[in-house]
Amino acid sequence: MEVRTAASPRDVKHYTTDRLREEFLIQNLFVPGEMKMVYSHIDRIITGAAVPAKETLTLTAGAELRAEYFLQRREMGIINIGGAGTITVDGKAYEVAYKEGMYIGMGAKDITFASKDDTKPAKFYFNSTPAHHTYPTVLIKPEGTPEEGVVIVKDENKVELGTLEQSNHRTICKYILPGQVESCQLEMGMTKLEPGSVWNTMPCHTHDRRMEVYLYFDIPEDAFVMHYMGEPTETRHLVMRNEEAVISPSWSIHSGSGSQAYTFIWGMAGENQDFDDMDHIANTELK
Repeated sequence: MEVRTAASPRDVKHYTTDRLREEFLIQNLFVPGEMKMVYSHIDRIITGAAVPAKETLTLTAGAELRAEYFLQRREMGIINIGGAGTITVDGKAYEVAYKEGMYIGMGAKDITFASKDDTKPAKFYFNSTPAHHTYPTVLIKPEGTPEEGVVIVKDENKVELGTLEQSNHRTICKYILPGQVESCQLEMGMTKLEPGSVWNTMPCHTHDRRMEVYLYFDIPEDAFVMHYMGEPTETRHLVMRNEEAVISPSWSIHSGSGSQAYTFIWGMAGENQDFDDMDHIANTELK
């Protein structure tokens, strides 16, 4: 597990492009047959991916957590962006298809990841945050019929925003949030841009009470996303490719524009779970 420290906005404004990428960009997450993780001191979030091939992958704490098992004092959200797979939690198997997800509560001990077809492996992307209370482990589906242990995303948590004329027509699908899937502090979801739209988060904002991680995917090989970050008056950018993630501190904006439409997963951690708790930045304030 790679460990990264927190960063002050006073220092970041002096970073070179290489240093900015070193501190905030997460690359090479999805490696067949491996589990990769980055532990950030920013709200103690862990960003990672498990890509099981022929062998099942087991989640372990590692020395970095100083814990008996990974979720001893943590919770986890997962979204699969690959082939069909199985997540087994303390002996109970959950079949997780493309763009389906899971919330796993604090205290779950034995967690494994497997692919249904190793030629089309699952790509389990996850965020994990510290937790102080145990909430139920559930499978999360964008569509379907609710049943025991399965939560279907509510219609009010599928929000269509923006317009093609403003290049930001998009649909936000909220997976983990109060009132649907309870958690201690983690919120997670997915935003898909419609063809012809390239801007994601609108209007530009910060939320000083929580940080955020973006995973950009569904980006063709010859395309890219310009991710903007930094204080509104000291903006920086990162050129991002398919299946790369970026850590956004609470003091930073987090917005992007692509050379064409794409999809991204957002995960948030902090002291406030109000989805609309945003400090909007006027376009005239950005520099």
